[in-house]
Amino acid sequence: MNRHEEISTFFLVLRRVRKTLITLIVIYAVAVLGLTLAPGLPGEDGHPTRLSFFHAFYFISYTATTIGFGEIPNDFSEQQRLWVLVCIYLSVIGWALFIGSLLQLLQDTNLQNAIRVRRFALDVRKLHEPFYIVCGYGETGRLLCAALDRMGFRVVVLELRHDRLSDIELQSYSMDMPHLATDAGNPQVLRMAGLTQRHCKGLIALTNDDACNLAVAMTGRLLAPRLPVLARAEKPSTVDNMASFDTRHIINPFEKFSGYLALAMHAPAAYHLLIWLTGLSGTTVSRHRDPPRGHWVLLGYGTFGRSLAQRIAQAGLPVTVIDLNAAPQEPAADGVQWVQGDGTGAHALRRAGMEEAVGIIAATANDVNNLSAAVTARQLNPNAFVIVRQNHHANQPLFKSLRADITMVPREIIAQECLAILNTPMLAPFLQRLQSEGEPWCEQVLQRLTDRLGWQAPHVWSLRVCEAEAPALMLRLQAGEIVRVGDVLRDPGRREASLRCEVLQIDQRQGERLMMPAAEVVLAPGDELLFVGHRTARSALSLTVNNDHTLHYVLTGRELPGSWIWRWFRQA
Repeated sequence: MNRHEEISTFFLVLRRVRKTLITLIVIYAVAVLGLTLAPGLPGEDGHPTRLSFFHAFYFISYTATTIGFGEIPNDFSEQQRLWVLVCIYLSVIGWALFIGSLLQLLQDTNLQNAIRVRRFALDVRKLHEPFYIVCGYGETGRLLCAALDRMGFRVVVLELRHDRLSDIELQSYSMDMPHLATDAGNPQVLRMAGLTQRHCKGLIALTNDDACNLAVAMTGRLLAPRLPVLARAEKPSTVDNMASFDTRHIINPFEKFSGYLALAMHAPAAYHLLIWLTGLSGTTVSRHRDPPRGHWVLLGYGTFGRSLAQRIAQAGLPVTVIDLNAAPQEPAADGVQWVQGDGTGAHALRRAGMEEAVGIIAATANDVNNLSAAVTARQLNPNAFVIVRQNHHANQPLFKSLRADITMVPREIIAQECLAILNTPMLAPFLQRLQSEGEPWCEQVLQRLTDRLGWQAPHVWSLRVCEAEAPALMLRLQAGEIVRVGDVLRDPGRREASLRCEVLQIDQRQGERLMMPAAEVVLAPGDELLFVGHRTARSALSLTVNNDHTLHYVLTGRELPGSWIWRWFRQA
């Protein structure tokens, strides 16, 4: 909040209480003036004494606000006591009016909002550690904030609906999250949220409004071009608009999942490897049966359904769409048929050929309809491959009991994509490249990694061989020592054992990229490594590359003397 906004809040309060404040001031002024004019008891010269303005103001001040402390500097006359009596009742009335206006002011919506904005701005200015700005605290935003909090990052939240923000106070986050109910598309709001502060690490737009996400992405691109901007977009026009001003990361959950489905159909091992590597921490990924090839039934032809129909048709598979609306005017892709009707009923499903189809995709925006269609389809075809879209987290128990082959949750897809981009930028190129490595290679890698690490979503991180991230290792390499990949993967507590992690990729300084490098690969300064494994392995690896004593033990098997005295004795 700038100085102008603080002054505006101050004058807002003055405008609301100006009448009663002026009334109170007038009462005090009249009371003081009257007390100075009222004649007091006769003095030594026989003339009536009078109070000075200072004594009158002092007496009226403590009498009007308390029960009083007596008559000063001398006893009052009857005239003065009569005037004081009038002043007491006037001041009581004045204070009652003023306090009443203050209580009414506290219920004023504009003032409450001004106070919230000022408190929010102060909380953001107090942030002296890396933080992310998350615009939109729906189900996706809540999931991403929880993940960032577990990773140790601070989060600033902007959300239009105030009722959603009340959930922040109920969540057991490890750190406070400054939050404000406002339009995140306003550039002034984003600046107040810390967009231009040096500790801001990124801007994430996750609202349900494509126009708002577009405004957030454009503001971030213009005001803070150095920051990564991640924006959710569902409409193709919004995607094109974001791409036109070079938004770095545009996330379309429906396009992303349709790409996943296409990958699962022609390269199931690559699909499972991708899902396992990008899974949310703490979740267990189960390998389901591969989607069969053949005729598919698709329920719903919205943005998601249209993308799925095109992907399935591009794979050369026939698909029948069931929708309440008539077929669109534009020509459908080859192999796409249309049935107008209610896909939750058996009649429309039979017309679409569900009894002979290999699978069904329930892709509407209504969870009840998707569940109903999936149950009915299984009754007609018990062996059908079932894919359902889950829109709301509250319905998770229902989808879990359905036991669909694949449950598509847009919020999880967006959160996984955001975390992969923010936490490990190297992961995205690796995932793109593994799809071109071939199905046998992906199957071999998947089997190797899951046999060693299990099917629980692993921890993925990167490490650059430099003085900032690996000082001990860098010192050894600069001294001419040869250190291999397998050397740094030894357990610093027991070097005969290996850490529960693997190196997925090495980006060498010369520009070469090694996928799944062997243990004999020699490391060099400037190399960047992509790891996958357990969190404990990351901590142990960090100790190895940062501590020269630990690295010496890992490389040689011998303990290095700890203090300079022992090193001196050892050299002697």
